Amino acid sequence: QVQLVESGGGLVQPGGSLRLSCAASGLTLSKYNTGWFRQAPGKEREFVAAIRWSGGDTYYSDSVKDRFTISRDNAQDTMLLQMNSLKSEDTAVYYCAVDARPYRADNFRNLRTDYWGQGTQVTVSS
Repeated sequence: QVQLVESGGGLVQPGGSLRLSCAASGLTLSKYNTGWFRQAPGKEREFVAAIRWSGGDTYYSDSVKDRFTISRDNAQDTMLLQMNSLKSEDTAVYYCAVDARPYRADNFRNLRTDYWGQGTQVTVSS
């Protein structure tokens, strides 16, 4: 059984930073294209960032590009999201997701999402 667990959320002031982590049980994250999504109150879930299984290719939404960095820690088999220069509009529940097809080399900008975590709350407020 696959389980994804996000951590690292919290309350931060505008301009601050947070680092989210996603860990998995039941699969090895480094074999799969994975990504981060978020959902703000009253809004639909939206794509944030994706990373290829190899770690060599990343993609970001325009709203977070140049502020957020997605990466992998293969030693820990986790996926990370470093969030800098946070804004109030970044407030949301952040979810990690996995495309369950291993070693995909095709276009992953529309990341297929077969597994989801339970989410971690990020609140940006003074």
